[in-house]
Amino acid sequence: MIVALDPGRNIGVAFVTAAGALGFHKVLTLPELERLEFPKGAKVLVGDGTGTQVLRQLLQKRRIAYEVVDEWGSSLEARSLYFRNNPPRGWQRLLPKGMRTPGGLIDDYAAYALALAYLAKIERSSQP
Repeated sequence: MIVALDPGRNIGVAFVTAAGALGFHKVLTLPELERLEFPKGAKVLVGDGTGTQVLRQLLQKRRIAYEVVDEWGSSLEARSLYFRNNPPRGWQRLLPKGMRTPGGLIDDYAAYALALAYLAKIERSSQP
């Protein structure tokens, strides 16, 4: 299990299986994250963007091991993942992809994007 965290004012959290399936995902505040239970033995990933220092201090205080990962491109990928899991309905289907806006915060999908990028990196490094 991978727990990916997208730092910022709102913290995106995504629990992702080794096969890349999205489980629990939510956008949390820092106080909510302080109460979040992490699965035993989970690999915790933290994006290196805005707000990462506060998030890393919280994890250190809770004695949770983590790995910092590059966030480059995660916001764009988050939009794509959001619409893949929440296809537009009604008249919004007629809008070009670039004009569609998600129905709310998508920081959890940014965290999912971090986990998928990490899994892809591992897969590439294990190939001959």
